[in-house]
Amino acid sequence: MLVVVSVLAGNTPTQASDQVFVPMGDNSEIAIVDAASHKVVGRIPGVPAVHGLAKTPDGELLIAGSFAEVEPGGASPERPAGISAEDHAAHHAKPADRPAAKDAVISRVSFVRTRDRAVTRQIDVPGPVHHVAASPDGLFAAVTHPNQDAVSIIDIRAFRVATVVKTGAAPNYAAFSNDGKRLYVSDSGDNNISLVDTKNWRVTRRIKVGESPEHFVIRPDLGELFVNNVGDGTMSVVSLKDLSVSRVLETGEDPHGIDVSEDGRTLYVSAKGADKMISIDLKTGERREVTLSPQPYHLKVIQGHGVIYVSSIELPKMWIVDPKAMKVTGIIDIGGKGHQMVQ
Repeated sequence: MLVVVSVLAGNTPTQASDQVFVPMGDNSEIAIVDAASHKVVGRIPGVPAVHGLAKTPDGELLIAGSFAEVEPGGASPERPAGISAEDHAAHHAKPADRPAAKDAVISRVSFVRTRDRAVTRQIDVPGPVHHVAASPDGLFAAVTHPNQDAVSIIDIRAFRVATVVKTGAAPNYAAFSNDGKRLYVSDSGDNNISLVDTKNWRVTRRIKVGESPEHFVIRPDLGELFVNNVGDGTMSVVSLKDLSVSRVLETGEDPHGIDVSEDGRTLYVSAKGADKMISIDLKTGERREVTLSPQPYHLKVIQGHGVIYVSSIELPKMWIVDPKAMKVTGIIDIGGKGHQMVQ
């Protein structure tokens, strides 16, 4: 039986391990879903055009990237709760000796405390942010700027941009290695994965993959990185040891969301163009699928709960999928389009 779960606007936090944070794009808020009940239990407002989202390893902060463009020198964002007017004005002041470049645009990254859901800081970065990653030591965040061919590295302790790394064309997704020594970035505009040395924040190597690589997932326990090639409907499997493509899997038309099961045996991908979520057994190659219509979008294996959440491009909901049975067991009405989910 299909269970429809209504949106609740409660304010009582659930346990961190049961919280799934869903950035809501143009709604400019983050929905909080309780993975035990599959209900929306709260919302975090004040995060403009939030697409990318990451959480620090200690679970204390969310890092939310905005895909909205703001002209330098324009109005500052609304003052977050808990920040004085003086601190807010000083934080967003534009130094006179650093005039904005002609035709430059910026966007803003928000920092949210998970314990009370307060937006505590917002900092300016050089361009709209698509996706976000946090380093395993919790000291840095990486935010991708597809329109700038660059990734900003944010010092989380100082709440400032430490450096900007030039990557390949249209960087889409980013993730750190387990030891934090590398940052991987998918360059969707020139079909590569850029490897950034985090000691000096320089691109040291590029791995050629398929056409228009976007979302990816790293599994150090498997020694592999899996990346969706949106342009040709495939997935490149990259060996973390050899730093080369070891095999290519067919995924379906217009792949987007991607994740790997907790036990590392199964790969899941949402194929927008086919209106399906596909599972691939990484040992045998066996494929199964479930229809999700219209246009399944972001996808997240919900750890400890045996389900997968999949958002939709066109409908304000997420499907709850049982990966063993490959069937939809419920729907969560989230009130908008869900992007980079974080548990």
